[in-house]
Amino acid sequence: MSNWDKVIKPIVVLCVICIVITGALAATNSATAPVIAEATRLAQEQARTELLPEADGFEKVEGVAVENVSDVYAATNGTGYVITSTAKGYGGTMTVMTAFGPDGTIKQLKVTESAETQGIGSNVSTKKDYWDKYAGLDGTKELVLNTDVDAYSGATISSRALNSAVNSAIAAYNAIP
Repeated sequence: MSNWDKVIKPIVVLCVICIVITGALAATNSATAPVIAEATRLAQEQARTELLPEADGFEKVEGVAVENVSDVYAATNGTGYVITSTAKGYGGTMTVMTAFGPDGTIKQLKVTESAETQGIGSNVSTKKDYWDKYAGLDGTKELVLNTDVDAYSGATISSRALNSAVNSAIAAYNAIP
């Protein structure tokens, strides 16, 4: 048996397989990326509308640079703002949308993405009754966990992450020009 059959031929076959698979993955990604981006945009728009139902529409606010804040949107009719922020939880990153009224109070919030542990930790990221504890609080000053809002029993790290994301949104609200 020659070197071609023992060494070079298997290497060439593996390289060809890798090139074909890479091309197939690239083609799939280019076909699905716009669809995924549009679905994400629509889900975010729906979440903003859910948080501020009295808003006619939203426009992105530029020039607000606060750590852990990805988006700031103002209602076009002046009924408030919706700010998207993130924080590190027990299971990963938690993404939170916080709605503020025109007077600076927190209207409501919603966790849009979370990787918290199923069970106790996920209760912080899925239970609307826990999120409702933030409604009506002053959105112009930093909130202190277990003073302004009680932590969810047994899920201190997840509660801290949610509170941190809300505090980032408060910092962004206070930085809106």
